[in-house]
Amino acid sequence: MDMKQRRQWNENHKRLKEIILKTEEHSKAVQLFLNQHSLLHSSSISQMVHETLEDKLMKNLDETTFRQFPVPNPDTKNSIAWHLWHIARIEDMTMNLLVADEQQVLYSANWLEKMNISFTHSGNDMPEEDIAILSSRIDIHSLLAYRAAVGIQTQKVISSLKPGQFKIQVDQNRITRLFDEKAVLPNSRWLAEYWSKKNIAGLMLMPATRHIFLHLNKCVRIKEKLHKQTKKLILMKSVP
Repeated sequence: MDMKQRRQWNENHKRLKEIILKTEEHSKAVQLFLNQHSLLHSSSISQMVHETLEDKLMKNLDETTFRQFPVPNPDTKNSIAWHLWHIARIEDMTMNLLVADEQQVLYSANWLEKMNISFTHSGNDMPEEDIAILSSRIDIHSLLAYRAAVGIQTQKVISSLKPGQFKIQVDQNRITRLFDEKAVLPNSRWLAEYWSKKNIAGLMLMPATRHIFLHLNKCVRIKEKLHKQTKKLILMKSVP
């Protein structure tokens, strides 16, 4: 997914925002959402022909770069590992808990054990020592598998919604579940309050698409900067 394709993604997102609440455009909105969403996950979950943004990130991504924390980027200190985990958790809890009122994917197949972590929350307001622990311990392949499982489930959830349902406001009982299931920490209550003011369309336009797009772009920038630094160090060492 090159810069031209990313600009097109932004244009399509604007188009989705224009039509998502129009009942007569429901089918088009669903299809556009599914396409936008697929471009943010591995091409393996949707058999896409084109390289996705996740594909671009994972290409030639070494483990050291994946786990490094803190990173030297001006807009984030967090590792690529943290960003991928964070967007997977946000998507999981908003789509399955707030939209579908169903079980989170996290609890469907021992994902915490597979990922070798114990954190169940979104990662917002996370102490740096915990970010460091997650970045060093999380199992890369299981994290990517969990993210793929979340993506597949999101597409099922949104495809099952009927015309008019995108206008439905988030139910307060589902907001309560965020805290009951420790998906959102008490000191991140602001996040739950933000979601409580959204309708399903709002959750589709941010947590399930644009939020992921922004974080994956950050990850690509982290990778590119760290790889440049590594090449520079190698070059310096090679000079007599």
